[in-house]
Amino acid sequence: MTLADVTYLPEAPAHDLEIDDINAEAFGPGRFTRAAYKIREGGPHDRSLSFVAMHAGQVVASVRMTPIAAGEGRAQMLGPLAVRPDFKNLGIGRKLVAMALAAAAKANEPAVILVGDEPYYGPLGFARIPRGQIEMPRPVDLNRLLAHEVVPGAVALLSGEVCHADLAKTPQRVAEPA
Repeated sequence: MTLADVTYLPEAPAHDLEIDDINAEAFGPGRFTRAAYKIREGGPHDRSLSFVAMHAGQVVASVRMTPIAAGEGRAQMLGPLAVRPDFKNLGIGRKLVAMALAAAAKANEPAVILVGDEPYYGPLGFARIPRGQIEMPRPVDLNRLLAHEVVPGAVALLSGEVCHADLAKTPQRVAEPA
């Protein structure tokens, strides 16, 4: 198998069962107790910003984006990002993240946040969100709250508890260009 044998596609409903299997394999039953999962329960993910990697007609990796709100700020939350064990360490996850970020920028999304490891996501354009700026609905390591800013000033608008954008109680404010 070479990377030339892997194709990347926008996520489609037909991929859902395989994506569920990949996420179960990668994160186990404990995934349902995580803060990010609680946010995802609030509404649907954005298929137009979500992608899969395919090999021999099978989904071998996926990344999803979910619209979120925190105070007046809006963003997309990246994740889960999952790659089948036989396909890890080949750059497939990084390629999926790059595709999701490019799609978010093209869709004029102001920012992308995630809960993840800075050594992995930092080189992909993510930096820590200042401590105390946002809160998650369940406990989370604050050092793992990362953001990629598409529109300058957009991350600063994120404040308070993060929820699915469909559940936002505060009207959105748009970051002003510098």
